[in-house]
Amino acid sequence: MNDLVTGADGVTRCAWAGSDAEYQRYHDEEWGTPLHGDRPLFEKMSLEGFQAGLAWITILRKRPRFREVFHDFEPSVVARFGPDDVERLLQDAGIIRHRGKIEAAIGNAAIVAATGPGELDALMWSFAPASHTPPATFAEVPAVTPESTALSKDLRRRGFRFVGPTTMYALMQSSGMVDDHVAGCWRAA
Repeated sequence: MNDLVTGADGVTRCAWAGSDAEYQRYHDEEWGTPLHGDRPLFEKMSLEGFQAGLAWITILRKRPRFREVFHDFEPSVVARFGPDDVERLLQDAGIIRHRGKIEAAIGNAAIVAATGPGELDALMWSFAPASHTPPATFAEVPAVTPESTALSKDLRRRGFRFVGPTTMYALMQSSGMVDDHVAGCWRAA
């Protein structure tokens, strides 16, 4: 895979953005941009968990429906979902219909809802590396780092699920805790 792609708009991006307009928008406006707030980070954690084993573009295309049925990922609302909600969600073709992932999102919401305002944000960002060298090539982009492993272990200790080290590194990339835009990309540091 080439490390960069130049779109029809003449903009050079990380190659994973390809030619799909939604992927390009996500790359240009969201991926690698610092994201703060308990609700946005809970959403990101949930969607990264739903993405496990799938392509991120699948999640992007289903994100509007996810936001609708998960009440914009408001932890206090999602935490109150019960068995009927799980069954309702399992029937919704607009989202990823995986019982374990749905139940994990609900359980994770309960943990977030039980914490004070800003605690999830502070916890997650406390694992951001003190320094990070943006990659020159995709070959330099890791799947897991000591920080993502430590974050995963801490979250699991607290009862969170679907928060493995690879999933947490993807969250770190997408929420701007690290900048993995490759050299030559217009977004690269």
